[in-house]
Amino acid sequence: MSRIPLTEATDLPPFLRQMHDDARPEDWSTQHCARGFASHPDLLERYLAFYYPYHSNVGCGLIEPRLKELVRLRIATLNGCVTCKSARLDPDHVTEHEAAHSVDAPDNETFSPRERAALALAEQMALDHHAFSDDAMRDLRAHFSEAELLELMMMTGQYIGFGRMLAMLQLETTSCPI
Repeated sequence: MSRIPLTEATDLPPFLRQMHDDARPEDWSTQHCARGFASHPDLLERYLAFYYPYHSNVGCGLIEPRLKELVRLRIATLNGCVTCKSARLDPDHVTEHEAAHSVDAPDNETFSPRERAALALAEQMALDHHAFSDDAMRDLRAHFSEAELLELMMMTGQYIGFGRMLAMLQLETTSCPI
């Protein structure tokens, strides 16, 4: 049960109505998200207008979409977000096995050193950001330029924060990540 009022689908403004109606019938989370943002639809529309181009590198972004998708999926596990973990935003670059299983073993040798570094950063940010060290930063610089690192950290923070907000508002399916 959502912790915020859910507007009836028939009363949604066009952007949210399309989001609601385009969701798969079993995707109640997207439907609830659309209904939950009815009091401030432009907030979600503007957020998604920023998020999707950066996540997929449509006209912007430095970090490859595969890397962002791996990080997003790892954060979904750490946040316990079943909905986010089930979504496949880059199936052309991340296999189903990687999405469902491999990202939960981030030291997996099938990932490149750059990918393992990004997954370790995601875990650090999600679980113990206060323990981030100068040594960890030096290690990241071996794999990422300053601009790439800023983008990666911003996207990772976004994945963490938005997923947790949805969980707190009970607008998505959650499970214990342990």
